[in-house]
Amino acid sequence: MANTASHVSFLPPILTFCGAAVVAVPLFRLLGLSAVLGYLAAGIVIGPSGLRLVGEPETIATVAELGVVLLLFIIGLELKLSHLWSMKRDIFGLGFAQLVITATCLGGSAYAIGFSPNSAFVTGVAVALSATAIALQMLGERNDLQTPYGQRSFAILLFQDLSVVPILALLPLLATGLGAIEHNSLADRLLTVGRTLGAIAAVVIVGRYGLNPFFRILARSGAREVMTASALLVVLGAALLMQEVGLSMAMGAFLAGLLLAESNFRHQLEADIEPFRGILLGLFFMSVGMSIDLALVRQQWLVLAIAAPAILIGKTVILTILSRLFGAIWRDALRSAVLLSPAGEFAFVLIPVALGLGLMLPNEAQLVTALAAITMLLGPIMATLLERTLARSEQVEAPPELSGLPGQEAELSSRVLVIGFGRFGQIVNQVLLAQGIEATVIDKDVERIRDAARFGLKVYYGDGTRLDVLRAAGAERAEMICVCTDHPDVTLKIVEIVHEDFNNARTFVRAYDRIQAVKLMNMDVDYQLRESFESAIAFGRAALEELGVAPDTATMTANEIRKRDIARLVLQKAGGTMGGAELVVGAKITPEPLMTPTSKARGLSAETRDILSEGIF
Repeated sequence: MANTASHVSFLPPILTFCGAAVVAVPLFRLLGLSAVLGYLAAGIVIGPSGLRLVGEPETIATVAELGVVLLLFIIGLELKLSHLWSMKRDIFGLGFAQLVITATCLGGSAYAIGFSPNSAFVTGVAVALSATAIALQMLGERNDLQTPYGQRSFAILLFQDLSVVPILALLPLLATGLGAIEHNSLADRLLTVGRTLGAIAAVVIVGRYGLNPFFRILARSGAREVMTASALLVVLGAALLMQEVGLSMAMGAFLAGLLLAESNFRHQLEADIEPFRGILLGLFFMSVGMSIDLALVRQQWLVLAIAAPAILIGKTVILTILSRLFGAIWRDALRSAVLLSPAGEFAFVLIPVALGLGLMLPNEAQLVTALAAITMLLGPIMATLLERTLARSEQVEAPPELSGLPGQEAELSSRVLVIGFGRFGQIVNQVLLAQGIEATVIDKDVERIRDAARFGLKVYYGDGTRLDVLRAAGAERAEMICVCTDHPDVTLKIVEIVHEDFNNARTFVRAYDRIQAVKLMNMDVDYQLRESFESAIAFGRAALEELGVAPDTATMTANEIRKRDIARLVLQKAGGTMGGAELVVGAKITPEPLMTPTSKARGLSAETRDILSEGIF
């Protein structure tokens, strides 16, 4: 039987990572720097070159790569195939030009200082690739992913990720020459291509036709943890399948996310994955910091001190010029170029493979690895300094292309977010649609999502009491948030979250009864309405008209009752005339007439008189 210590052997590394992140990240954010820098610095301190609190950073890096996988899945969720097709010029034009020209310049420089041709090629390609995780993290922190420069940056990163597979396939050919081509028969090569295409087709078919019914069945169970497990199953399953056929895990996750971009479960999936993505991505950045060999840095400090800034500046100049040629304004071109100037995480994949194939000498591989890690450390600092400089600049250019930017999905600019699509919420949306206002709607009832399809609305499966779901649905950009849920406790919880985190939006809330209406007024909602009040007023007015009362008089009477009720609500809110009943869970209040009765109540049967206490002595 294993001893107690063996069961907790995994705890020290976890506590070390958590402690390092808790200290470093807030400190760097306090200094106005990116969280990425905090993770990198924490990795240096706790790694083999620092305090040596964590051993075998390579093993940790393997787990941490899942952070990049989950990041690409979420990016895929935020895109749509039509949007991706509209970016084809930037992906295959600008992305191709950046990789080829940058790799040629950097490889030529490496050859000039004494690297072998094969080693120079690997160095040029590895350093020409950009840090997907760092760039997307910083774009997310700035909320710039949907801006023109953010979209161009993503297009370049996407092409680089697509290029990793053919580059990895090319390295063995460089190592063995044309003999490698003869080594594998035509049948073997066709089989490999067939397996790859079959895996992609399987992901596409399952994602297109199987995932929505799958998530719909799970949603009916009402178990939130099952939805979280299913989200991880989809992401990691697609990533593993792609890896098995020779593609990158990140591309498999991106493809799965892209296929779910149209799904009604999109926001819930994003909210479920987000915590894992954040933790593992932070772990990835710390593993990069741990990979920096400070002893090598001390030995080769002069070379690294010259090469690292030269690479950052060189990549920035090349990409700035290319972005300008592809139509970007100088400001956006410079921001994108600086953001993508660090070497990428795939450098830590290509270099070990090249070393194992004999394309690089061990000292060359160590030098290039340290150089890539240092650029990843310095790159975010350059990007942060540039943003501050541009922010202080008096010259403010309004990008003319912003209004026509593809990919600004309707939901991202929805003026209204409606939470709850039941009886009440459906009518609210009918009124909004009549004036051409298409709201974004959240509901966690599968049948209601199906019903919403007839409205032509974008209704997403998700729990409206979760802050991450509200954020994913665009609550930060909404002018108005309509809370139309039918459970009083749920309604109050949502209002609290909205007022705490989205106070820019006006709150229109459905109240269950008078007690909840007073609570909502005390919470300073912009508008509240008891769900049955107006219908009862209209019902009473119609009854008066049917009994012969003139329509104008019936309307005047209804308006008078409405005014008196509002006045009483205001008094009850201000003076606490409900006697504290509004503070008691499940409490009821005694209805009081809004106008003085003209006669005493009379029971018309013995049972009724007993209830009214008539006939008691």
